[in-house]
Amino acid sequence: MPRVHVNGIDLFYEIQGTGEPLLLISGFLCDRSYWSLVMPSLVKQYQVIRLDNRGVGRTSAPDSPYSIQQMATDTAALLEHIGIEKVNVVGHSMGGQIAQELALARPEKVQSLILLSSLAKGDPLFNSIIATWGELPGTIDQKLYQQVILPWIFSDAFYSIPEMIDMIVDIAVKYPFPPTPHGIFHQSRAILGCDTRQRLKDIHCPTLVLVSKQDILTPVKFSEQLAQGIPNAELVVLERGGHGLVVESPEAVASAMLNFLSRLPKNGMSLM
Repeated sequence: MPRVHVNGIDLFYEIQGTGEPLLLISGFLCDRSYWSLVMPSLVKQYQVIRLDNRGVGRTSAPDSPYSIQQMATDTAALLEHIGIEKVNVVGHSMGGQIAQELALARPEKVQSLILLSSLAKGDPLFNSIIATWGELPGTIDQKLYQQVILPWIFSDAFYSIPEMIDMIVDIAVKYPFPPTPHGIFHQSRAILGCDTRQRLKDIHCPTLVLVSKQDILTPVKFSEQLAQGIPNAELVVLERGGHGLVVESPEAVASAMLNFLSRLPKNGMSLM
């Protein structure tokens, strides 16, 4: 697994497939493995780049404050290191916040943007949930932590399959590179400190905003705000799946992503 020292951290990344570059940025708590179920569809057509954000996986987790802009700088430094001039960028949840900041800071690097279950700024309920999730790992074990957060991540239908939830909890508990409590805390505060609402108008690349109708953590209204604020953004609302739609509805997510990407002209300036 390649690793590069950028922006004061050792950052792990992975590249698979051939074709146009496609960068996948995971959300809060998640490392590059979050995208595993959509990877088979994506690598058939794209050179897919995945990374572990600071604070999770095999990337450094410094015990100091993080910001979404800082994580966007980490990502831009990775692109420079591997020689990517222009890339299609996909971000889920917090990863979508990072993707927005990357598009704002380095517009010449971002060919298109796909924001999954993401937001410009959370409301009081969302902020309270994320603040609590950032503090809990210092007081409860990994199994209980997963049992606390998962009802917010998956839809009722998915959560009603006990063996699926048990499997996800078991994977998290046994995962060889679990996030540290301080890494989780600092990521949570980065989420709370980010606000792109007044800057969305400055994102000019083709953008797809994708969310599930059943997402209760980042509800449809958050995606509507993104789509309304970003010039000419396209909003797609899936019927099935919760916040963790990449795990719960990977085929639908991959199909929506590929459909959007297939309609981009090669210069990435506008949708056909």
